[in-house]
Amino acid sequence: MTDTRARLTADLKTAMLAREAERVGTLRMITAKIKDADIAARPAPPLDDTALTAVFRGMVKSRREAVELYRQGNRPELAAKEEAEIAVIEAYLPQQMDDAALAAAVDAAVVASGATTPKDMGKVMAALKAAHGVALDMGRAGPLVKQRLGG
Repeated sequence: MTDTRARLTADLKTAMLAREAERVGTLRMITAKIKDADIAARPAPPLDDTALTAVFRGMVKSRREAVELYRQGNRPELAAKEEAEIAVIEAYLPQQMDDAALAAAVDAAVVASGATTPKDMGKVMAALKAAHGVALDMGRAGPLVKQRLGG
């Protein structure tokens, strides 16, 4: 069992004992999503922590989109529920770079890859992923790389 899975199981037990119904629901939803991802990855072994990070980021992304739609539809109670789920899911993501560190990482990757035009964006993104792995949210890095390359 990976560290993330063990932590998730322990957190679920703690939330159940504390009778935190909303947190228990969110944690159960996370474990169900992990099981679905494990099944989809078969016959490969269960997902490791790096792959789980991608699953969690996808969950957060879909909830952020839902929050925007709920706000547009004047449904603040549903938006608040989604935001509470985001907070629980983000607890299992690695610490994100702040804006200054992200900008510095992008600048370093642009220099390291020798990129000069927006056509070189793939090279820069590959350099970022190789250098920073799961600590980097590629969704935040993409627009910044595009801006740096004049796109």
